[in-house]
Amino acid sequence: MPLTKLQFRPGVNRETTSYTNEGGWFDGDKIRFRFGVPEKIGGWERMSESTFLGTCRALKPFVALDSSRYMGLGTNLKYYIEEGGAYYDITPIRVTTAAGDVTFSAVNGSSTITVSDTAHGAVANDFVTFSGAVTLGGDITANVLNQEYQINGVIDDNSYTIVAKDASGSTVDANASDTGNGGSSVVGAYQINVGLDTSVSGTGWGVGTWGREGWGDSDAAAGTTSVLRIWTHDNFGEDLIINVRDSGIYYWDKTSGLQARAVALSDLPGADATTPTIAKQVLVSDRDRHIIAFGCDPENNIGVQDPLLIRFSSQENPTTWQSLPNNTAGDLRIGSGSEIVAAVETRQQVLVYTDVSLHAMQFLGPPFTFGINMLSENISIMSPLAAIAHDDAVYWMGFEEFYAYAGQVQRIPCAVRSYVFDDFNREQKEKVFAALNSAYNEVWWFYPSSASSEVDRYVVFNFQEQAWYYGTLTRTAWVDRGINDYPIATYTDGRQYFHELGLDDGTTVPTTPISAYVESSQIDIGEGEQFAFIRRIIPDVTFENSTATSPTVTFTTKVRNFPGGDYLNSDAADTVRTATTPVEQFTNQVHLRLRGRSFALRISSDESQVQWRLGSPRLDIRPDGRR
Repeated sequence: MPLTKLQFRPGVNRETTSYTNEGGWFDGDKIRFRFGVPEKIGGWERMSESTFLGTCRALKPFVALDSSRYMGLGTNLKYYIEEGGAYYDITPIRVTTAAGDVTFSAVNGSSTITVSDTAHGAVANDFVTFSGAVTLGGDITANVLNQEYQINGVIDDNSYTIVAKDASGSTVDANASDTGNGGSSVVGAYQINVGLDTSVSGTGWGVGTWGREGWGDSDAAAGTTSVLRIWTHDNFGEDLIINVRDSGIYYWDKTSGLQARAVALSDLPGADATTPTIAKQVLVSDRDRHIIAFGCDPENNIGVQDPLLIRFSSQENPTTWQSLPNNTAGDLRIGSGSEIVAAVETRQQVLVYTDVSLHAMQFLGPPFTFGINMLSENISIMSPLAAIAHDDAVYWMGFEEFYAYAGQVQRIPCAVRSYVFDDFNREQKEKVFAALNSAYNEVWWFYPSSASSEVDRYVVFNFQEQAWYYGTLTRTAWVDRGINDYPIATYTDGRQYFHELGLDDGTTVPTTPISAYVESSQIDIGEGEQFAFIRRIIPDVTFENSTATSPTVTFTTKVRNFPGGDYLNSDAADTVRTATTPVEQFTNQVHLRLRGRSFALRISSDESQVQWRLGSPRLDIRPDGRR
């Protein structure tokens, strides 16, 4: 009989049965589809050996006027500026005490120091920097005290503990001579309260019909450690506007240097008394240079958040927020929903999501400055970071659907919808974030599976191929290539990684292979009524860009007799590249011995420095009996 050529539709389909999806792919991991065929995704490599503290959920690359390349990076503990692989802590200071307000006490033989400071306002894991202290009399010297500490535990409103350390980070125990209190000139500079790196059920955004209270209600004050720490940030020229969701708005001035901390926007020189002090999100409108604060406090009630209010500064002026006839500052209030969830800027407008609707905010010019129109009701968005723009299109994940907007709101037909949403940890849905990989025409959504409290999976929509695929991967933030040559993502080890660089997993030292595979749905042999014998497969694959000496993939063929039955037998064999010139050469045929009514094909690799792309393999199939 002639050889049977195997060609499959692009994308993975889990919305039908494997048998119904004949001619398509049913499963895969670490693969993508390009020009209709599957290939292994690229690897990732460490940006540097430096690390940051906390879990990063926000990245913002930008270039200064002197061409310096920076990355703004927000974690649950800190906010950093990264340059050249080094991290500079610019976390804002919440309060600085008066000299003498802070005192210390030590216990002989213990490294735990009790710090007394009336109404300190700190929570566990907060950071404080002491200065002006003198020795306690023994091993707890001035150098030990006068440095940054992370608060070990809070005793009460007026005291907490730290663990004494030296300049190298090693703990230091007090001795019997450490009986002093640090002197009368101690100053404590407290950084803003840290946030959580995991969501707490019943507090923060998205409770209510999905939790205990009314939608958007919180049983904890904004700015405490009861909600997942999410940062938003945008450039005002070469400076940064930074916001902690449902908390403060800050400004970092590049001219002050990388050692300078961000300061409250309302504390900038010349800031008027109506400058907002709390918001859900901030961005800078690129077209008209207004700073926009979403879900912020109104002019006449500073400090009290209105979750549906949008305010914008006067054009080109981050410190003028009072709306007057001679400036362009002003506000808008959305009339539907209970809070603003997210805002995404496109080339023409800003899309604003509430918990139940989508609105378009557009620059109109004086005297109104901005206008806002409703685009759609009865839509949802999974998290504040679940939407992303590409050119003039915006893609986002809803509660049970995926959506796109390019002039009108559309639900994207999703071939893996049930697979994603039926295995989803909704208690950690705030961790969902959208990522763009424009080089491959892909939008990725990273999300936590039901068995994980951290992001551990991804689902991809290839908007050029109109194909879906998925896999397992832990990442906490992502930015597309642009300023940098490759996409950059963060991992839970406190590092940034270049993606689509190399072929292996660079989170380990040495690097380890990436296990990738794709598996087809069942394919009838004939009409599925007769048994057949599969005697060989003719591979068709390219190993282009592989750097291994003998790159290898494994072709596995599995047979079954009934759609609901188990695969009875399988046969696997490696396909190895043997030469690259004058043409690429690899294993020309693989002999098999399989009998059944239907079969599935699996292509996999788990070796280092291997890249592959499938072509159109062929099978030698002959009619056969049961024996």
